[in-house]
Amino acid sequence: MSRLFAVTRTIDEIVSHFGVDVPASVEVPTETVEGTYGLVVIEKDGLRTLKWIPWGFPRHTREMRAEGEPPGRIGLVADLTNPLWSGTVVDPKYRCLIPITHFANPEGPRGEKKRTWFSLRREPLAAWAGFCRNTQEFGPVFAGMTTTAPEIVRPLNDRMPVLLRKAEWDLWLHGGIEDVIAFQFREPIASEELDVLHTRDLWRSGMPPRPQPRRQTSLPL
Repeated sequence: MSRLFAVTRTIDEIVSHFGVDVPASVEVPTETVEGTYGLVVIEKDGLRTLKWIPWGFPRHTREMRAEGEPPGRIGLVADLTNPLWSGTVVDPKYRCLIPITHFANPEGPRGEKKRTWFSLRREPLAAWAGFCRNTQEFGPVFAGMTTTAPEIVRPLNDRMPVLLRKAEWDLWLHGGIEDVIAFQFREPIASEELDVLHTRDLWRSGMPPRPQPRRQTSLPL
């Protein structure tokens, strides 16, 4: 999937939906891209807390180290065997829920790409399966796990977020590595369960998902 998602619900709706026990003074960002802040729900000792932290674990490459460059960001967990995630994906204490209403993919020719948003049809607020950890380079950060996209998404991207139903939250937060693997490799969500919002907003416009005005095809009488 691309590295752009949004939450179009209020902080009160998020707190209520996720049963947050420990309120926090946080904002709902209009969008989240790697390196910017997003919301996550963390559960510890049976209490859920809402945090506002950056998206993206530190990423080092051999070339970056050789050149003395600072680390980059990686916010998508697509390969569970990557050494970057060893010790994180196996331990439930690093799991979190990422509130999300829309994820985006670019659509159109190079230089003119627009934002196309996808959302769950019958769930106005969903949970993306995520990981959180305190890092030496960036402090607290989060990343989201991806899975195979259904046919409706595939023309733009073959990956999408692992979206959890409410009944799956506890298994994600407390299950073993075999459950993490099962979530990532389960059958793609049915295309009929997703809504698509095509927009005329440029990819880097910063515009949130919103209904687009219909074009008038004929003059009024």
